[in-house]
Amino acid sequence: MINPMSLAGRAIIVTGAGQGIGFSVAKLISDLGGTPILVDRDSEKVAEAASTIGRDLLTLTGDVTDPQFAQAAVAATTARFGTISGLVNNAGITRTAMIEKMTFEQWSEVTSVHLTGSFLFLQAVGQHMVERFRAGEGRPGAIVNLSSDAGVQGTMGQINYGTAKAGILGMTMSAAREFARYGIRVNSVAFGVVETQMTETIRGEKLRETYLSRIPLGRWSTADEAAKPICFLLSDAASYITGQRLSANGGHQMNA
Repeated sequence: MINPMSLAGRAIIVTGAGQGIGFSVAKLISDLGGTPILVDRDSEKVAEAASTIGRDLLTLTGDVTDPQFAQAAVAATTARFGTISGLVNNAGITRTAMIEKMTFEQWSEVTSVHLTGSFLFLQAVGQHMVERFRAGEGRPGAIVNLSSDAGVQGTMGQINYGTAKAGILGMTMSAAREFARYGIRVNSVAFGVVETQMTETIRGEKLRETYLSRIPLGRWSTADEAAKPICFLLSDAASYITGQRLSANGGHQMNA
């Protein structure tokens, strides 16, 4: 029986893979037969993540906002596996403050990790995939960028995060248009509230009921749930989908 979600034989880079959604994505890629390349700035967390998955995996430690690191990650991956078939731009941080109190550093840190980091890895992996296509190697792969409901409807206390996630949507559509001629698909997944370290404040006692009341399904998403739509977009099950935003938010923000 054919499994359209199979990722067998595919090397896929996952940024921010040391914990949360990134770890769950890496684990599911492995479970679906693929080979995740775990990228994170925390060497201990990424090593522990690879050990938990239980395979001899390539782990890379560095700053996603460093252009040289993105290129080095591609070089290290191709040196070991020959080709790269996918990328998940997951790395992200939050620095919460109301607009009038937000420092330039808080603004810059968040936009740099989410926007610049995603662009640098998209560019580096995209260049590799374009070269594969020009060499006649068929469909070179898929890229998934992580966005958020905050990028569609805004969020209080996180103008840096909301702006960055809105930018991810524009980046996704622009890249999808440019890369389509090379058979490269680029999509985004916009999440609501996922049970990760980054959402602890929202899920805390003070704000919990307010946020849950806005989610028709009445609960948060788990990180393992969040990994599934990402891997769907990486797989051949999504072979005719590009330039799209898949909202995985329990109905919190609905699309026409």
